[in-house]
Amino acid sequence: MTKPAHNLMAYNSQICVDAKFKFIVATDVTSQGTDKQELHHMAMQTKEVITNPDLVVLADKGYYSATEIKKCVDDGIRTLVPYAQTGQQQKNAGKFTKDKFVYNTEKDNNQEIPKSISSNVRNGRLMFIYRPKISTCTACPIKDKCLGKTTRYKQIQRWAEQELLDKYYQDLETPESKALMKKRGSIVEHPFGTIKRSLGWDHFLVRSKKKVAGENALIMFTYNFKRLLNLIGIALFKKLMIAIKDGDLSKIREEIALYIASFRLKMAIFLLNIFMVQFSKKFA
Repeated sequence: MTKPAHNLMAYNSQICVDAKFKFIVATDVTSQGTDKQELHHMAMQTKEVITNPDLVVLADKGYYSATEIKKCVDDGIRTLVPYAQTGQQQKNAGKFTKDKFVYNTEKDNNQEIPKSISSNVRNGRLMFIYRPKISTCTACPIKDKCLGKTTRYKQIQRWAEQELLDKYYQDLETPESKALMKKRGSIVEHPFGTIKRSLGWDHFLVRSKKKVAGENALIMFTYNFKRLLNLIGIALFKKLMIAIKDGDLSKIREEIALYIASFRLKMAIFLLNIFMVQFSKKFA
């Protein structure tokens, strides 16, 4: 695992958490030092469990990968993953960043920089190269804003599927998407805190990926079990086990839904009463 001050020899535990009831719906363990290759894999696991057609998968920018996002789009999964801003060093130096070169769909060029016949594959992505003639850059009156002291011409690379990413970026900027992304931390981060503090589990006790995956699955199941009991209580849990044994969940689902709804209403009234008492004491 890559850390700010050092690299840590560890396994990387992945979870997907349901936003409504905070259940862990998918989990896995990897030996990769980053999360960049995990978005599609975890999103597919989640899709198999949650059959909601409006499923939205949120992740932090450590999961951002253009190829992973394309896989999700191809499989009909909407994801919201903020991307890391690049080019800040160029911007600080007063240079033009890549976003200043607007792509022209009809002419297939970037701000009059024509497409070159060459291309390359970078991180599994086909990249088209755009560059002008050296004479064009030499005669440009603002080349200092664009080129380094020893650079002879401007070169821009564009992914073959860049149009997909452009639409993705537009989706990220909508008010709905921004509101959802603000909720991500409160959805997925607190289960790790509960597991570490309440359940007292903060490291794996076994070694080898297969054994660690088993231990990881067990602790996540324990969290879900504890979460379920907190939501519905022992009496309803016993009824649920009987319903599962009988193979008929229709009645118990309605009973559980009504119980949770009434519990939330009672909790809201309880908190409101506490607030009113504190408020009245303050101004008494």
